[in-house]
Amino acid sequence: MAVADPSVAADAVTAYSLAEQEGQNLTVTVAGEDVAPAARGTFEVYIKPKPKPKPVATSTEKSGSSGGGSVGTPKYTGGGSKEEWMTAAGIAKSDWPYVDYIVSKESGWNPNATNKSSGACGLVQALPCSKVPGNGYNPVDNLRWGSGYAAGRYGGWAGAYAFWTRNHWW
Repeated sequence: MAVADPSVAADAVTAYSLAEQEGQNLTVTVAGEDVAPAARGTFEVYIKPKPKPKPVATSTEKSGSSGGGSVGTPKYTGGGSKEEWMTAAGIAKSDWPYVDYIVSKESGWNPNATNKSSGACGLVQALPCSKVPGNGYNPVDNLRWGSGYAAGRYGGWAGAYAFWTRNHWW
């Protein structure tokens, strides 16, 4: 650095020498006595860069009844019992014990249950929640979707129950 380099001739023109010529001298007086100016020394300036801002997560899912989703989907605020929900979802009474077992294990009959790690939602823990037509947190919509899933994958609720008891998931 030219400013701190003692080999630079005293009469050399540097940025420092130009700034020194244009600088101001201040005389400080305290209680009537002049205070000697502080000796100038060489110094270095380090500028710490500002950290990059963390990205803000934005939701791409829409709220409303056009599909379930754990982000932006309204939670269930209605009432009802599990029997009313299963009846409205069209589940045969003969399947109710199987449904009750699975749903009790998956969500404890909490329509607003959400798995924080996977995003599965609702009574039957639909994964992803967006697969549920309507609202994944609506218990009737969730059970209807669960009935289709149980029928398609296990042949019905009895098959889903048998699989769940062996594997502890479905």
